Amino acid sequence: MTSKEANAALVRQYLSFVVGGTDFGVPILKVKEILQFEGVTQVPGTPASIRGVINVRGSVVPVVDLGVKFGKGAVAETKRTCVLVVETRTKDETLTLGVIADAVSEVVDLANDDIEPPPAFGTGVKLDHITGMGKVGKGFVILLDIDRVLSASEADLAAATAAAAQASAEALPQAKQAQPQVQAG
Repeated sequence: MTSKEANAALVRQYLSFVVGGTDFGVPILKVKEILQFEGVTQVPGTPASIRGVINVRGSVVPVVDLGVKFGKGAVAETKRTCVLVVETRTKDETLTLGVIADAVSEVVDLANDDIEPPPAFGTGVKLDHITGMGKVGKGFVILLDIDRVLSASEADLAAATAAAAQASAEALPQAKQAQPQVQAG
């Protein structure tokens, strides 16, 4: 087998999804799960790209709206709207974040020969956020570097949002206990 054949044979899997009419893909190993969108709890003072937080088995997970981040407008809530729960690395830590999408499409297998370099223009996404353009059928999927898309500053802000929401949730039962009980008489 030549090195060119070996390069073509190396296949990676990506989860493809739609945001604002554009097909995107992230490495399947970055995706922990896919949840049906059932709304978020908004947290005051966060940027528009952070829609709020959701509860994933007792953990507070911030949700980022890629539509807003990429200048396509907020993702509209439909029956197909979902949240991709992804792991991203920033500096020396791994964070779990949600990414809201219009819909999940499919898992695609892409060999290195199926991936073109990102174009210099026209994607609406910063070039350093794109690892390539995956050829799927007659179209393309924009392959995202999810670690760069969810940049360190935004991921840190999302983590702080989650921590604030968690602290508020934990303080609420204590505040209710501290209130005097008035009995009707």
